[in-house]
Amino acid sequence: MNEHASVDLHVIDLSAEADSDDQLPLVVIHGLLGSADNWRSHLKVWQRRRRVIAVDLRNHGRSPHVEGMSYTAMSQDVLVALDKRGVERAHMLGHSMGGKVAMTLARMAPERCASLMVADIAPVAYQHGHDDVFAALARVKEAKPANRREADTLLAEHVDFRPTRLFLATNLVRNEQGEMAVRVGLEEIQRGYEAIIGRPDGDQSYDGPTLVLKGADSHYVTDDMLPALREVLPRARIVTLKNAGHWLHADQPEAFQQAIDTFIDAHS
Repeated sequence: MNEHASVDLHVIDLSAEADSDDQLPLVVIHGLLGSADNWRSHLKVWQRRRRVIAVDLRNHGRSPHVEGMSYTAMSQDVLVALDKRGVERAHMLGHSMGGKVAMTLARMAPERCASLMVADIAPVAYQHGHDDVFAALARVKEAKPANRREADTLLAEHVDFRPTRLFLATNLVRNEQGEMAVRVGLEEIQRGYEAIIGRPDGDQSYDGPTLVLKGADSHYVTDDMLPALREVLPRARIVTLKNAGHWLHADQPEAFQQAIDTFIDAHS
């Protein structure tokens, strides 16, 4: 399959619980090895006031496994998912790899973005940094553990940090044989890894309202990256969340939710 052919993404689409002056939905795009399911607690909060749409990117969650992890392809997948649901314009929120997807979408189709929110990622190329988690998931895939305890033991052969193992375990599902299986397209993701750690696609800047949230304890958005960030996102307001790392939405959920709500309210 050509990587630029769109993929029919799995989507969580939640209607607003109350009438709101802002009728535009919020679109949430997860990071590498994440899924829409990881965001359910946040989705329920945002759903109180607006429609919320969370996607599983290709090779993640319940979406199909295909070759190609370019940001052009992934952003096009998201646009097709929105087209199918009649969404012409929305507030876009992306975390980590999902932030680069959101940036690419905003650069290539700015008319679709009412605002852009990027969580703890910059529009730069990063160094290799996921060999351990790939090896951990491959070990589980090979060993076919009978339960999550056995799976955690296998993951621990490559990943010491328990919170990371718990995050990786969200990608495990029980198959028809009763074994714990890895649901992500691991090989496809690994083959597309150079694109994932690279810069977001697109040639022009996104001139719409933009919020960049960074974790105070994270190294993903550093001062030396700010010139590149300003070049791509000239209107970006940068906010640092205290006592938060790269998974800032999990480390400081209430502060994260409040920052997103305040920003959307200011640009509705």
